[in-house]
Amino acid sequence: MREAVKKLVTSKRWEMVIIGLIVLNAITLGLETSKTVMAHIGGFLVAFDQFILAVFVVEILLRLFAFGFRFFKDPWSLFDFAIVAIALVPASGPFAVMRALRILRVLRLISVIPSLRRVIGGLMAALPGMGSIVVLMALVFYVFAVMATKLYGETFPEWFGNIGLSVYTLFQVMTLESWSMGIVRPVMDVYPWAWVFFVPFILSTAFTVLNLFIGIIVSAMQEEHEAEADANRQAIHDETGMILEEVKELRKELKDLREQMGK
Repeated sequence: MREAVKKLVTSKRWEMVIIGLIVLNAITLGLETSKTVMAHIGGFLVAFDQFILAVFVVEILLRLFAFGFRFFKDPWSLFDFAIVAIALVPASGPFAVMRALRILRVLRLISVIPSLRRVIGGLMAALPGMGSIVVLMALVFYVFAVMATKLYGETFPEWFGNIGLSVYTLFQVMTLESWSMGIVRPVMDVYPWAWVFFVPFILSTAFTVLNLFIGIIVSAMQEEHEAEADANRQAIHDETGMILEEVKELRKELKDLREQMGK
């Protein structure tokens, strides 16, 4: 019985059904944000949402039955369990905010689609390297924020009045969002040499540190892909070895059979 259930929940057809339900649920949750739609088919959407939630609960129970305690050793299974558990919390009273969290069910696509799992795996693998970049960026921001507060705080207190405001303003400059006409040029009208401060800041953050982030993430995702490719090659190699052993056994049996027939 357990093997039959395991075969069901790991089959491609079952996987496609779950993906389809997740997509449909995402669409219905989006439609629930429209007052016009809710006025016409609100009852149906709510009932359909409850039906999909029931299917997800049944799926989790089937996986628990099929895999037993191994279910809780798989991070993606725990992710699915948490998403469904959040949806089961009553969305009323102090938990009314939980209604908005129902859309988190869409994130189950990450655990169902292998390519998305590889992307998340690559991002998780990049976290240690990204930590060093975050520390470096924090140091750069702190140094430039202190300098900006001392240089421009008195003249532009709304942008550089304290370190907090300076950090936020410099973050806007780093994102290149209205940095020139909105911030730098007004400062340069008062301090013509302000470009000597802002240009090195942009070069050291937007064009250097952020590209380090991208490089670490790309490298980690490449390593994740290579690890998966190595695992697939090893599986093919092992399967090929088993087939060769079976062929050798068959040849040996045929040889023994011929010798017996010759006698």
